[in-house]
Amino acid sequence: MYSDEIHDLVYEAYAKLDAANGAAARFYDQSQLESLPTGAREWALGVGNPLRHADLAAGEHVVDLGSGSGVDVLLAARQVGPHGTATGVDFLAPMVERGRRFATEADVVNAVFLQSHIEDLPLSDESTDVVISNGSVNLSARKSRVLAEAHRILQPGGRICIADLTLSDEKLPPEIRIHPSAWAG
Repeated sequence: MYSDEIHDLVYEAYAKLDAANGAAARFYDQSQLESLPTGAREWALGVGNPLRHADLAAGEHVVDLGSGSGVDVLLAARQVGPHGTATGVDFLAPMVERGRRFATEADVVNAVFLQSHIEDLPLSDESTDVVISNGSVNLSARKSRVLAEAHRILQPGGRICIADLTLSDEKLPPEIRIHPSAWAG
């Protein structure tokens, strides 16, 4: 499948969601979740908790690749404090809008949400201390490009922490590897 086809499949799958079930909420401490708006918890669609191992420090700049509705961005923004920032990047306009709305509801002012593909980040070279991602790299047909972009924006000595799903392609028949639900499910 081509990259544009996969983006379309992911877009269609997420556009069909009227409300999410907050399945990713099981990866976070209750105290973290209580600090978030209800809608943000409901739209937590990740597959893990990259913040658990990211070791964020005050004043750092964090970028979340495929930020969705912004759960990790909001939590990261609080961890890095008022002198740090957390930027969420997602190609789905509805998710970016949700992230901005939830940041306002949570009174988190150091969170920024950008609409862009994670294979082509609108950020400067060496501008980021930490890159995180939660269940999004697997949705890209160009995973090596995503990782190259993460490397490009990281400062020397920067860190990356990814929670994601992996499969061994050679064990899957072609009709499964290219099925829309395999890419966007």
